[in-house]
Amino acid sequence: METLKDIEAVLGPVPAGPIVGGQVAATAATLAVVDPATEETLTEIGVGDTDTGVAAVDAAAAAMSGWAALAPRRRSEVLRRAYELMTERGDALAHLIVLENGKALADARSEVAYAAEFFRWYAEEAVRLEGTVETAPAGTNRILVLRQPIGVSLLITPWNFPAAMATRKIGPALAAGCAVVLKPASETPLTALAIAAILGEAGVPDGVVNVVPARNADAFSSRLLDDDRVRKVSFTGSTEVGRLLLAHAARTVVSSAMELGGNAPFVVLADADLDEAVQGAMVAKLRNGGSACTAANRFIVHESLADEFSGRFATAMAELSVGPGVQPGNTIGPLVNAKTRDKVASLVQGAVDGGARTLTGGQAPDRRGYYYLPTVLGGVAQDAPILGEEIFGPVAPVVSFRDLDEAVSLANATEYGLVSYVYTTDLRAGLQVSERLDSGMVGLNRPVVSDPAAPFGGTKQSGLGREGGHEGMLEFTESKYIAVEW
Repeated sequence: METLKDIEAVLGPVPAGPIVGGQVAATAATLAVVDPATEETLTEIGVGDTDTGVAAVDAAAAAMSGWAALAPRRRSEVLRRAYELMTERGDALAHLIVLENGKALADARSEVAYAAEFFRWYAEEAVRLEGTVETAPAGTNRILVLRQPIGVSLLITPWNFPAAMATRKIGPALAAGCAVVLKPASETPLTALAIAAILGEAGVPDGVVNVVPARNADAFSSRLLDDDRVRKVSFTGSTEVGRLLLAHAARTVVSSAMELGGNAPFVVLADADLDEAVQGAMVAKLRNGGSACTAANRFIVHESLADEFSGRFATAMAELSVGPGVQPGNTIGPLVNAKTRDKVASLVQGAVDGGARTLTGGQAPDRRGYYYLPTVLGGVAQDAPILGEEIFGPVAPVVSFRDLDEAVSLANATEYGLVSYVYTTDLRAGLQVSERLDSGMVGLNRPVVSDPAAPFGGTKQSGLGREGGHEGMLEFTESKYIAVEW
């Protein structure tokens, strides 16, 4: 399946524009979807404007009461069917992701499996939206607390995981009884449109899930946040954009869930098993080619191991095959666009100018496509600017430390607090360090933390709220307290 036509022969037609009220909306503007491996246009789709967004809110508001009134088991069965359809068509969806996103096929297949799991998990959670009953301390009445759907929800997703970021928001919203308007990233709208079509086939009523690709994201989100029917915004993306959305949401006091930037430290303690640490570093760094908010961004290694770790890491990175993600032998695909590639190149050059050693990679290959070679930088200064930036590419700067206090200080020296990784053979020391790390998640001797059953989210400027787990569904609810006597 190397072309969009091949994919659609298996997956079914991908809607060619915004889905509003179950129909493809007519639009005046179009958007070219580009294959980052070739820099060629895959297709053009219609894109919506603020009027399209308002129409989507109209459709969601009209459909939500009926969806919320459905028995939880019915909502559960629809989500379960969506999981089954995504799984059955997983390979076609993976190829679609590769075409518009660029990631390696193996990464895309893993993403589809992960994305589908959100529908399965929230199919199970839809029947567990529990309330509470208790006696007031004074004994005068009962305190009855209900969980009700929060309302029409605006979902905004990034390009790096076009399937998983959509299902991680749609799944809990639908389980809670909400209707949604999803604005996918302009770079990767096809996957979101394909998932919306699958949801319709699974039995989601028209208007409950609306998908509107849009060129002017600022104007689009601002207009919808000003609509008093929109009661939730859930955003995954950069901290800079998250700050703007939060400021706008404050004007109408819209409940906000933000999964923002990351700058994950990968801490290797003096007693770590180097084989396991290097193997873990490869996974933690290179999920989606390094273009992930959870990607290990800074490798903080005890001085007794730093040189050996860096050398082994560089050897492993140098062996990776770089090329079009659709070719199974390639493990590193292109970055999503030229701007992203140029940012990565600039960060590496700045580190080298500051004294870092390039142990492997360090440049963009001379070929068509937005590629950057897997790179390991040794001897990086503790105050190097690259350590303060979210790299979003296959680049690994290594810095050394002397003692645990210094390691923790270096790890926490960032405005971000999404995830941290710790490698050690001493479980007690590992847990102690994990508690001291200022991040919402920690991978202890484990390079992957994402799980639909676990609460995903960060501290500091990495965001607000949690996605996944039971908490993810509660984000789309309001608590209603009823004082009653009987």
